[in-house]
Amino acid sequence: MSIPVRRRLGLAMTGASGAIYGLRLLHYLLASDAEIHLVLSAAARVVFREELGLQLPTRPEDLAASLRAEIGIDDGVLRTYAQEDWFSPLASGSHAPEALVICPCSGGSLAAIAQGISNNLIERAADVMLKEGKKLILVPRESPVSAIHLENMLKLARLGVCILPASPGFYQRPQSVDDLVDFVVARILDQLGIARQIGPRWGASAD
Repeated sequence: MSIPVRRRLGLAMTGASGAIYGLRLLHYLLASDAEIHLVLSAAARVVFREELGLQLPTRPEDLAASLRAEIGIDDGVLRTYAQEDWFSPLASGSHAPEALVICPCSGGSLAAIAQGISNNLIERAADVMLKEGKKLILVPRESPVSAIHLENMLKLARLGVCILPASPGFYQRPQSVDDLVDFVVARILDQLGIARQIGPRWGASAD
């Protein structure tokens, strides 16, 4: 009897507004029993504090415990890294995860990735996905977007990157902020091929 192989996925969160998207996504990724390699930018920590009231610890091992306590999930494996940890598996194609999601993705991170700049682990991890031909999903929240943002998105989309804006739909008649957040997170899970039970699908039977 073969033992199921646990999926290895990368998740990065940058300083764009929308920390709740990243936190909710982490919840569902761990609930799927995946192995998650996580890195937060310094700006992301500021957004977590301002938007969610969470003062996240800087030590990676403490960060993992803090996030697990916040989302209440013991499943999966959560490995966290400092933004300058060049020994992380995220920094090398020889041990890279099968996919990387940057959620939320700031305009600055988007620009750096589009130009092949790798000044930190998040940018390097995205660069690894591109050079290895692996799945890269960017979740920008900036609005409105400038021509620079659009050009960067187009450049990356032509390279096979999934540009998935944090733009919730309303056909499911959301009743709460959580419903709106889950709409976007469900789209990300679909892109990763992870089975999910959150939110209705268009045209699906209600029973």
